Amino acid sequence: MKTFNERVAALRQWHESLLGRKNIPVEWGSDAPLASLCHAPNGIYEKYKYPILTADHTPLEWRYDFSERDNPHLMQRIMINATLNSGAMKWDGPSPLGTSGQRYVLVVRVEGADRKSFFAVAESPNGIDNFRFWPEPITMPEAPDDTAEGGLNPATNVYDMRLTRHEDGWIYGVFCAERHDDSRPGDLSAATATAGIARTKDLVTWERLPDLKSRSQQRNVVLHPEFVDADGKPITHHPSPTPQKYYAFYTRPQDGFIDTGSGGGIGWALVGDITHAEVCDEQIIYSRRYHTITEVKNGEGPHPLKTPRGWLHLAHGVRATADGLRYVLYMYMTALDDPTRVIARPGGYFLVPEGDEYLGDVMNVAFANGWLMDDDGRVLIYYASADTRMHVAVSTVDRLIDYCMNTPEDGYFTAASVENIKALVAKNNQLIKS
Repeated sequence: MKTFNERVAALRQWHESLLGRKNIPVEWGSDAPLASLCHAPNGIYEKYKYPILTADHTPLEWRYDFSERDNPHLMQRIMINATLNSGAMKWDGPSPLGTSGQRYVLVVRVEGADRKSFFAVAESPNGIDNFRFWPEPITMPEAPDDTAEGGLNPATNVYDMRLTRHEDGWIYGVFCAERHDDSRPGDLSAATATAGIARTKDLVTWERLPDLKSRSQQRNVVLHPEFVDADGKPITHHPSPTPQKYYAFYTRPQDGFIDTGSGGGIGWALVGDITHAEVCDEQIIYSRRYHTITEVKNGEGPHPLKTPRGWLHLAHGVRATADGLRYVLYMYMTALDDPTRVIARPGGYFLVPEGDEYLGDVMNVAFANGWLMDDDGRVLIYYASADTRMHVAVSTVDRLIDYCMNTPEDGYFTAASVENIKALVAKNNQLIKS
């Protein structure tokens, strides 16, 4: 039988081999884990063979007591269930790991075996593999309202942070803050959702601001990276004198914790003071539609990426199936001179779970709240599968613009879908003849 120290050494060796494993693109028809259900290459992005983060990637020190006296059986004292729904950004600041230079950073939703989620930072030198968590999870303060007399109760759970490096100089994290719905004391599943707001300069120390105030419950709230004027237009397009600056939020109003009810889709709201943010007027910029991928609900993913052709948006859509809700990712574009004006609306989904991605805590779910763009135009899309693990897909700005601008829109009827296919067939037949 191995000694305690030998078992610890074997555990650490296995963990290090997992963290250092090289990731490779999935090749169509290969024996990679996704291959059993992979579609033909779509030309839009490449998925990768291995998840970039799983529960096993979390530091051993979070889970094991390495005292032989107190834990002779080397049991996990605190078990981790999942790593999912991560905000993303590039980072060249200090790191508790002692690394330097530009790195790819995720603020990961980590879920324990007790169902409580928390945030933790993981970094990679290339954005594809070798992700390592910082030594300790983020200590997120309670919102000021949570401690005030007569204010909200402290959040039971926080999750799904969207990161925005805003032009005001702060890095903002906007996330869901969940509390029990005390208006229904007998229902232990009743909950409310608000948008928590925090900001930081170093990703270690966070200043918690009051939650976003709104007439409705809010999930999937995202901070636009630039200031806008009172009409929602970019400040840079405004003649002098400089107008009052507003923060802009993409919102998702909903009547209940799960059900959107009268919530019409992805909204847009302006806030003058982010330290006391309140939604007073809300404009729906991407509506839900019957018998589409957004039939049940939809929500903004990460903040949009600015390109010469417009703002690239990544969002999720939800529809009902005989097997429950299906979450998929989709894209759209808005105008540079008016971020509320949709200029491209490719029909259907952009990314869905495939192969092993179907399997996990919540089946048939793809969700993304983090992506980033390199200087050379490479785009890294970080998505979670089945609310269990994190993956990366790689594309380019040019390919994503091409996809958005040249994919037919959803015509909302079978006849329109058939006509789109027939038009493509006719074009290809003409090419063959020529």
